[in-house]
Amino acid sequence: MADEFPFEISPMFEGERIRKDGMFVELAGPKSKGFELVRAAEMDDVEDGRFTLIGPDLSDMEEGSRYPLAMVYKIAGELVEADLESIVERRNHEFQNYIQGFMHLNQRDDVWMRVSKDAIAKGMTSFEPVAKAIMMLFKNELPFIEKVEAIYITDMDEIEKEIENAKDVYKARDERTRDLHDEDVDTFYGCTLCASFAPTNVCVVTPDRISLCGAINWFDGRAAAKVDPEGPQFAIPKGDVIDAESGEYTGVNEAAKRLSSGEYDRIKLHSFFEYPHTSCGCFEVVGFYIPEVDGIGWVDRDFAGTAPNGLQFSTMAGQTGGGKQVVGFLGVGVNYFRSPKFIQSDGGWDRVVWMPKMLKDKVLNDMPKNIRDMVATEEDATDVETLRTFLKDKNHPILERWVEEEEEAPEEEEAPEAAAPQGGFAAPQMMQMPSNFMPSMPMMSGGGSGGVKIILKNAKVSIEKVIIKKQD
Repeated sequence: MADEFPFEISPMFEGERIRKDGMFVELAGPKSKGFELVRAAEMDDVEDGRFTLIGPDLSDMEEGSRYPLAMVYKIAGELVEADLESIVERRNHEFQNYIQGFMHLNQRDDVWMRVSKDAIAKGMTSFEPVAKAIMMLFKNELPFIEKVEAIYITDMDEIEKEIENAKDVYKARDERTRDLHDEDVDTFYGCTLCASFAPTNVCVVTPDRISLCGAINWFDGRAAAKVDPEGPQFAIPKGDVIDAESGEYTGVNEAAKRLSSGEYDRIKLHSFFEYPHTSCGCFEVVGFYIPEVDGIGWVDRDFAGTAPNGLQFSTMAGQTGGGKQVVGFLGVGVNYFRSPKFIQSDGGWDRVVWMPKMLKDKVLNDMPKNIRDMVATEEDATDVETLRTFLKDKNHPILERWVEEEEEAPEEEEAPEAAAPQGGFAAPQMMQMPSNFMPSMPMMSGGGSGGVKIILKNAKVSIEKVIIKKQD
């Protein structure tokens, strides 16, 4: 293999991160355009092993620059069917990360890649060996693929022509689960494709909950498990229903314990606060609790601004990802917003108070009509105070929770100033958390190792002031 390709190929390179100072070129990503797409085709329509490049090659690119990149693979075989397209497509993420010096993140039209300077120096001067390596891995690892052809596009005009077609394909795939729900099936599906980045992640795909990356729905999981039972997508027997409202099942809990190596033993598929689904790092959207208004905001990868909590997507994604079960943050796929069970145990859409405008527009037709004008965007609120004013003006359903809290609030005593040994962390003032805010919520310090872990069980907390001082 070393003679065939100018780079090493091995699962040991999964998880490799290429930082900016070691990067030769960046491909697609949040500041450019790109996509990956797999299409099933007839045997006669695929020329096995053929590679086509439209646009400049790696050797024509300037070091330190950014370019668009689309990857289209045509696959054929006696067992190949349309239901397998997204499964093969998602394996592109895994296989490209097998290549030393090539980093692949995300999925669909959110792909983001980097090529290292070291890889270029060792001879990776063309996309052709990269594509041929991926085609080889497709055929070796997925025996139902008999022929595969690759088309890479680095010309922006051509990508802009093709990307809308790709989005239509993604949309058609997602539509298939509209009329199928968790209670209609006995089997869910798991996915471990992100295990190298998030070893304790437990990705559970159900009819009402798409994968966090947004690339695999229930039908995709079923098709993958059928043709490749030992592969990264596999069946999870649903088991008995523990709580239908929050989406807790005995089979999922058993799988959680096994897949997380005992780190987690409970997952509630449709809960935001109590034993929430783990978050890998490839999620399309991250949800965040805003205690000052007792509501939940959502922010996606495409939003470059700052949410009302003062944080950007990248910061919250870093806090949320890695396969952790973090109360107060939750990674999801965009299509989960279209689920009738969307965080239903915590209020569903009535708990949502803020979203970036582009994300809101994307799911607007799937939001309940009565809530559409009540969810703020960056055009309506940029911080907690303007958000609170907006929610009051719109008479958002979240106001009912404020009234309930005021009625139930006990007489408060003045709390003494508290000191903690960790420096660099500024706690928000007037933090109020819901009574079901049970599992531990890690709070990271600004510098060095360590941090503060606060565990609240069946508590209703009102904090006037928290002072955290660095200990000499």
